[in-house]
Amino acid sequence: MAPLRITLIMHSTRSDNLGVGALTVAEVDILRRLAAEAERTAQITIVDFKDARTPYVTGDDIRIVDLDRRFMTRPGGYLALARASDMVVDIGAGDSFADIYGSARLKKMFLLKALTHLAGTPLVLAPQTIGPFTGGWTTRAALASIRRSAVVATRDALSTQALRDMGFAGAAIEASDVALRLPYTPPAPRPEGAQLRVGLNVSGLLMAGGYAGGDKLGEGDYPDLIRRLIRHFTQELPGIELHLVPHVIVAGGRMQIEDDQRASAALAREFPDVVLAPAFASPSEAKSYIAGMDFFAGARMHACIAAFSSGVPVVPMAYSRKFAGLFGTLGYDHTVNCTGSSADAVFAAVTQGWDTRKTLARDLATALPRGLARLDVYEAALRALIARIPAR
Repeated sequence: MAPLRITLIMHSTRSDNLGVGALTVAEVDILRRLAAEAERTAQITIVDFKDARTPYVTGDDIRIVDLDRRFMTRPGGYLALARASDMVVDIGAGDSFADIYGSARLKKMFLLKALTHLAGTPLVLAPQTIGPFTGGWTTRAALASIRRSAVVATRDALSTQALRDMGFAGAAIEASDVALRLPYTPPAPRPEGAQLRVGLNVSGLLMAGGYAGGDKLGEGDYPDLIRRLIRHFTQELPGIELHLVPHVIVAGGRMQIEDDQRASAALAREFPDVVLAPAFASPSEAKSYIAGMDFFAGARMHACIAAFSSGVPVVPMAYSRKFAGLFGTLGYDHTVNCTGSSADAVFAAVTQGWDTRKTLARDLATALPRGLARLDVYEAALRALIARIPAR
């Protein structure tokens, strides 16, 4: 039987942001499994940005094609690839299918979608944040592409509502984040009486004040909040081992403002009692480490998803609606809104989360199966699409 030829766009095999990588690793794992169920081999081509990191998605069934202007525009480039594919899966880098990040990124996404439609190849919108779209032309262009897609999936109720507000009346799957299925190695049992472990993800971007500088956290600033949390867990609570856990790890000298590792290393020099996690080589390696924590908090959403999906009580420190959308849709209502709260309120939410971690664990045990069940619906839609693709 002929292989199933799948192309992934707006995924990444080598992003410094391990959250984007987690989406890709999990998506590939899902597609491999579904292809095997259909008794077909998968040939997966990932159209990827030219990042410096060594790819963490590998295998005989994986081909990586660099994304650049020439590949997108020449006839033998992306259009030819889309025509040769049985399906194209677009995850929008998780939250990029919106106009809040500027027009350059969105125009590139619109072009890839339009070429897929032109090729006549089924386009799958994998679970992602959709919107907000605030411009007239961006809303119209997004809606036109969504209406032509074979599968439309969101990862939260807010995105589903955004679809409806745009005027989309078609079938939409309200799934969850595919990174809930990211493979990882569970931690080995620890001896009785071992120190409890708290994981804290520190955003390098927020420590630097954001892209524009001077980003504020309610009535206080983010670096001060982080230092307060470090002092609390290392100086005021005995028997706790605090781990600083980066999730955006910049290779080389590029985009250092984003680098959680650099920011965490500086804090580790300032607070020698903390444990600095290693510079992870892959999303699964990061999740395996996070799974060994007894409690977690952080500003990178996929670091929080790694905790949540491995059973670790977590307080997500949200800086966009995607946090509350994802966790709130599953009934896990322990996200703290950092943009609308004072530093004292955020500090209290994190420290109270630690104090009530058994309650968080019970809520997680109910919410996680909801997320996995929602992904089952997405996978069923993929399974039905694969069944319709002839083994040519």
